[in-house]
Amino acid sequence: MSRKKADEQKRMRSAEWFGREGKYGFIPRSWMRSQGFGPELFDGRPVVGICNTWSELNPCNRHLRELAEHVKRGVLLAGGYPLEFPVMSLGEPLMRPTTMMFRNLVSMDVEETIRANPIDGVVLLAGCDKTTPALLMGAASCDIPSILVSGGPMLNGRFRGRDLGSGTDVFRFDEEYRSGRLSKEDYEEAEAAMSRSAGSCMTMGTASTMASLAEALGIALPMNGAIPAVDSRRRHLAEEAGHHIVSLVRGGMSISRVLTRAAFENAIVVNGAIGGSTNAVVHLLALAGRLGVPLSLDDWDRLGAGVPCLVDLKPSGRFLMEDFFDAGGVPR
Repeated sequence: MSRKKADEQKRMRSAEWFGREGKYGFIPRSWMRSQGFGPELFDGRPVVGICNTWSELNPCNRHLRELAEHVKRGVLLAGGYPLEFPVMSLGEPLMRPTTMMFRNLVSMDVEETIRANPIDGVVLLAGCDKTTPALLMGAASCDIPSILVSGGPMLNGRFRGRDLGSGTDVFRFDEEYRSGRLSKEDYEEAEAAMSRSAGSCMTMGTASTMASLAEALGIALPMNGAIPAVDSRRRHLAEEAGHHIVSLVRGGMSISRVLTRAAFENAIVVNGAIGGSTNAVVHLLALAGRLGVPLSLDDWDRLGAGVPCLVDLKPSGRFLMEDFFDAGGVPR
């Protein structure tokens, strides 16, 4: 083994589990082999955790189980060892009274799972609103190499030739139904037409905002925010992330080296340009706090005051995330 390779393996957290001689290496390797993993996976290669917020109680994230398989393929192609693990999932459509009550709980789930296990780097699979900041906060507290992969927005809703935005058009239909201008049958047809694919809200709500700001922060690959959930390019993005995380681990690129003060300033400007959710203020301040990066409301005022809103998306505008993707997303 070359000296460079030996030094690289010495840096790996996973070496404390899989690289040890005697019984303390025998035990973890033996138990992992019970899952069918071969001995070549314990040769010192980076162990990549895939943090998955898949849940049928969170419709926005219901496709993340499949997306994780594409991340695994990227990790394996790059010479890493992928291991998927679940954490609590926060779904806005169903959870009461609000998922915000549990954001910090999920971040603790992520942090303690990473700390307690042989994980050298992590790919964070997020989607619905609070899962993105929660996963980033947990990984930030551990300061290991990390990449966020969002589930992506669902396809535009369609009803009788009109695009529907999740949430925004509910109120219009409800008013029309209660006033007698929309029949019960039509109301139910509109209900079925609004959320017609996997993915999070296709408006520029908190989910799409945080997925887009992850690009601006440098913790997600380009187009992470805009590719529709069911588009094949979302799967390729997941594979690329799996491939890239192995390089970050080998290069010792911890999350604190990515999420710098300059990265947060960039995200604030991008939030203004895309007309992002006001919830981004709360989440970015919390994430910065985990990293010890100074960030305040005054920074938001100073950096965002002169930024023109370039994106005309619902709920404040006319279009939806599928249109944003067609226009080039955050990079454009």
